[in-house]
Amino acid sequence: MHAYRTHTCAEPRPAHAGEIVRVSGWVHRKRDHGDLVFIDLRDHYGMVQIVTEVDGPVFKVIEGLKPESVVTITGKVVARAKEAVNPNLPTGEVEIRAEDAVVLSAAAELPLPVAGEQEYPEDVRLRYRFLDLRRETLHANIVKRTRIISDMRRRMEGAGFTEYSTPILTASSPEGARDFLVPSRIHAGKFYALPQAPQQYKQLLMVAGFDRYFQIAPCFRDEDPRADRLPGEFYQLDLEMSFVTQEDVWNTMEPVIAEVFQAFADGKPVTPAGSFPRIPHAEAMLKYGSDKPDLRNPVLITDVTEHFVGSGFGIFAGIVEGGGVIRAIPAPGAGAGSRKFFDDMNLWARGEGYSGLGYINIKDGEPGGPIAKNHGPEATARLIEALGLGPNDGVFFAAGKEAQAAKLAGLARIRVGEQLDLIDKDRFELCWIVDFPFYEYDEDEKKLDFAHNPFSMPQGGMEALEGSDPLSIKAYQYDMVCNGYEIASGSIRNQHPDLMVKAFELVGLSKQDVEERFGGLYRAFQYGAPPHGGMAAGVDRIVMLLCGAQNLREITLFPMNQRAEDLLMGAPSPAALKQLRELHIRVVEPQKG
Repeated sequence: MHAYRTHTCAEPRPAHAGEIVRVSGWVHRKRDHGDLVFIDLRDHYGMVQIVTEVDGPVFKVIEGLKPESVVTITGKVVARAKEAVNPNLPTGEVEIRAEDAVVLSAAAELPLPVAGEQEYPEDVRLRYRFLDLRRETLHANIVKRTRIISDMRRRMEGAGFTEYSTPILTASSPEGARDFLVPSRIHAGKFYALPQAPQQYKQLLMVAGFDRYFQIAPCFRDEDPRADRLPGEFYQLDLEMSFVTQEDVWNTMEPVIAEVFQAFADGKPVTPAGSFPRIPHAEAMLKYGSDKPDLRNPVLITDVTEHFVGSGFGIFAGIVEGGGVIRAIPAPGAGAGSRKFFDDMNLWARGEGYSGLGYINIKDGEPGGPIAKNHGPEATARLIEALGLGPNDGVFFAAGKEAQAAKLAGLARIRVGEQLDLIDKDRFELCWIVDFPFYEYDEDEKKLDFAHNPFSMPQGGMEALEGSDPLSIKAYQYDMVCNGYEIASGSIRNQHPDLMVKAFELVGLSKQDVEERFGGLYRAFQYGAPPHGGMAAGVDRIVMLLCGAQNLREITLFPMNQRAEDLLMGAPSPAALKQLRELHIRVVEPQKG
């Protein structure tokens, strides 16, 4: 018999009754029933019940076990009495009567419980992550993550892609976040950068003739954490294709992503491949107030600026006269309730940093509230008719400059959908957001900047760059969105050297700057570059959605905390003076105050 196990804890079944088996695992729970002691023994695969009598040969060993101790149990598989069967456990029809027990590793008092799913402080969970990872939901999420990544690889290979690995130590690249820098010992005063994405390398692979590349790529960005983005590192399904239009990328990747979701959605409906809506960026910002809309929410935003030209509601009339806009966010059925809902929404908007939300509440066909009173009955009736509101609906209004009003309207749309329980949370709605602006105006720097990927192809090419208002130029840029999360971003690339230089010149960089910063890519484009494009899908976000988690820490093995600290391993930590000398570095403490 094997020293540790003949079976995993998930294997014993009624067919094994009467057999002597050996299992090893962690003590999940222990229950003392007086004359009998029960243990739920857990390993990676599952759980099985162990039982011993008070006068049994291993009672003293089992009685002294603390939770999470590691033990090997040898005993006979017996069928449970009918009333003792546990239908929620795959091994619930049997138990093992212990005849021998060997403690392999005794556990000390636990800093957090493993059994059960109760909330526990994050710092404790991360410091003792090896214990946290034993908990059922987190353990299952990590296993599911691995299966999802394996499935992605299989589907990408089936679509004709080959996986290639790109360098980790590289040069800085403008991906929109801070780089993690790595000092060079050999080249004093110089630094490598960890890749924010393999952007330039995958384009170089296309120039090198590899045609269809993919990689489950580690990416590194020194940025602040949030629920859908971890500090430090993340993984993406990175891909690039040669001789393609953006439609080719969409048609290739919709089946891959849709089928991954379908395989792991546990029966929840998924937008099928071939039917992802393609929503222009401008339309998304108008209808949803966001470029990552949750299409499960039926609420649509409408521009009603024209309705308030010369309105009796002076505040809105003044905003419109000053060049602002008014956006309407319907609240189906809200008018039938109390006014408190409307007041609470207004308070919520103020809590978000806005001056508030105007509203009209319609009860039994009668519109109420300050806007209806001052806007006038005829104008209000026309507004209600234009919005298609019912006799007991409500509507909120976001007013201000276009970007500000769109953002507030988008947040209010989400809030209304959640508060009125309009969102079907048991489905996955996927879409493409297309036709992104190529440039944007940076109010802080008071200059033009790239709105998205600087390596994207501008729609209209050189003619657009030379003869159009830069802020009117669209890019062959696209995002894939699921349930309000951006899960992928990509573009058709600009592979023409002169076009590349011109695009960067408009944001203040010279040809010399382009050659210095992106020399490898720029040189490559001099020697025959195929039209190419691709995208990168966020592995972590996709896994988070499929696991039903609310935070990336719930699907990541060893994440950092909100302060970008690894509490388990003690990183970051000071470097030894000898290391600093070897790297030609001196630490300069930040000034206090």
